Amino acid sequence: MTCRGAVCPKKRTAALRIFQRFGALTGVLLLLWSAGCAVTSGATGLSGHHEKGLDMFTGIISDIGRVAQLTQKGDLTARIETAYDPAGIDLGASIACNGVCLTVVDMGTTGGQHWFDMEISAETVSKTNVNGWGVGTRLNLERALRLGDELGGHIVSGHVDGVARVIDLRDEGDSTRLTFQAPEALARFIAPKGSVALNGTSLTVNEVAGVTFGVNLIPHTKEVTIWGDIALGDAVNLEIDTLARYVARLQEWQA
Repeated sequence: MTCRGAVCPKKRTAALRIFQRFGALTGVLLLLWSAGCAVTSGATGLSGHHEKGLDMFTGIISDIGRVAQLTQKGDLTARIETAYDPAGIDLGASIACNGVCLTVVDMGTTGGQHWFDMEISAETVSKTNVNGWGVGTRLNLERALRLGDELGGHIVSGHVDGVARVIDLRDEGDSTRLTFQAPEALARFIAPKGSVALNGTSLTVNEVAGVTFGVNLIPHTKEVTIWGDIALGDAVNLEIDTLARYVARLQEWQA
């Protein structure tokens, strides 16, 4: 763990508020964030970015974007069409695209359509479902958490731990039950009634069996995200719960 700089008062205040709402362990993690700590795990290859410190998300999708252009010049550059107003986005801002934390390198409006550009490293492309993006691909979008924002989901870092695959899909009334196969190295971090981020969406785990786990999608979730497009065999970005990672790490230290 490497910390840079002094404690940011605004981040410290946000961390203390989260401490009160979500409990001690989450509060400790957020206090580390307030000190500008970059946390990495040796257990998995994490994809995303933390050049500016530890950006955080909640897993509550605020827009559905569309890939308008993909340009390969060294790193991959993706132009994403969005409803976000560029006037409210700073260069260098963080936006989670299908759960991958990426940095805005350009933005604008063309023909009335807002857009922003993101540069994506080869490592991120190889470890996420970015390698399946094409022009027209729809994406779950979420802007980074800001002081005062509602914490409606769970703490999400924007670092994708791996890719899970849809192995079963069935409708149950108006809802849809999905079963995923997770990478073996990540399965131990997934627990019934725990949280996972799938394509950037905070979801509750219904059941776990070996390397498989299931979630339930209510109609609202399918309407306001790309989950209404999901199909059998699709690869989705998986980020395990930060708390689960730290609990497992603490257990290793205590063993």
